[in-house]
This record gives sequence, structure tokens and C-alpha cells, in this order.
Amino acid sequence: MPKRCAILQSSYIPWKGYFDLINMVDEFILYDTVQYTRRDWRNRNKIKTPRGAQWLTIPVKTKGNFGAKIQEIEVEGPDWGGSHWGAICTNYAKAKHFGDYRAAFEQCYLRATDRYLSAINEKFIRLICNILGIETRITSASQYASEGDRNWRLINLCKQVGAEVYYSGPAAKSYMDVALFEQEGIEVVWMDYSGYPEYEQLFPPFDHHVSVLDLIFNQGADAPRYMKSFERCLAR
Repeated sequence: MPKRCAILQSSYIPWKGYFDLINMVDEFILYDTVQYTRRDWRNRNKIKTPRGAQWLTIPVKTKGNFGAKIQEIEVEGPDWGGSHWGAICTNYAKAKHFGDYRAAFEQCYLRATDRYLSAINEKFIRLICNILGIETRITSASQYASEGDRNWRLINLCKQVGAEVYYSGPAAKSYMDVALFEQEGIEVVWMDYSGYPEYEQLFPPFDHHVSVLDLIFNQGADAPRYMKSFERCLAR
């Protein structure tokens, strides 16, 4: 089978689609060598509450960091972890499987004292992959040479890891030169994030666009049944 890879910016406790993308490939590259974007998913995500979706945001130092790379963004203040964990406990204590994963996430939150946002995001991503049974190799773009415009940077990363198939989210259709990828021997596959099944979720109405923690706490070991990549991976 040709090697598959995906390249995506790190995000904080991402939604289930992010982990479907990881699970579809052989190597997932955290693209933290590109510019940090404010008011984005890099340092925040949403959880369900009785009052609707609530943002959990990691405070970061952005003053004077215009144009800084994601890997250069520093966390501001030591208390965010306890605050976020408190909000999660308050809103998910009654979830069917919260107790199954409470210790693992509590430890991760209370030990989330890293200086850089990227390091924190990666720790949570790796923990969640382990819980979901995702065995994809995870690396960082900083481990490889990354040169050229935004198309060539991705192409060069694919070549360095020996990938012949590149999986991408649909948002990249606005700028990716698919013909250039194909010219370089790399097939582009677009992820389809539509058609996710609903599951038993606290606080209706149902919301697909919250952190994957919601799926894990509500469905436990059955969480992969409500994702799209696991059946595909079993068929390889």
C-alpha cells in the first residue's frame, strides 16, 4: 500500500473529524512551523453545557508576536489547566463514561505546565489517540525541511516522509494546486466530514462541532463506532 500522510496545524482538544484524519493516514505531521492564527482552533475548543456550547481557551502571549509560528507561541498564566478541568468535570460528571477516563485527563490537565502551546496540544492529541486506539505515527514539521510556497512546503514534507497519498481537509481546496501534487507523484484525497451519526449526548440539541471529549465521555469504548475512519482502516 502507498504511504498516506496528512499535515495539519495542532489544535486544542480537537473535534472527532481531526482524529478521523489522523486515523486515515500512516503519518500525521503537526504543521506548527506556519503562522499562528488568532481566534482559531489552535488554543481553544468547545464543550457541551446546559446553556449551550462553551469555549475553553488556553491563554497565550500574542503581544509582539505578529507573524510568529505556532511552535513559538507561549502560554500565559499557570492556572488555565485547573480552570478547564473544573469546567469539564462540572459539565460531564453525569456522562456515562466520564469516570472511565477521568484519571487520565485529570493527570494531563494538572501536568499541562509546558511553556509552549504546541507541546500542550500534542500531549492531549497523543492521549486522545491512545484512548481511541489510533496508532498513526505523529511527527512535527520542524523535524523536516520545509521550504517554498504553501503548496511546495506540503509537497516537500510528503516527499521527505515517503508519502504518495496526501489527505487534506476540504478547506484547503481554496488554495491547493492539486495538479502540482499529481505532477510530483502525490495523490490528493479530500476528507469528507459530512454524515456523522448522532450519539447519546448530554444537553440537547445535538451538536457535532464540539471537542472529541464529548464523544469519549458519552460513548466510551464505543466512540470509534461514531467516527468515519475506523471501518475504512479495517478494510485496508
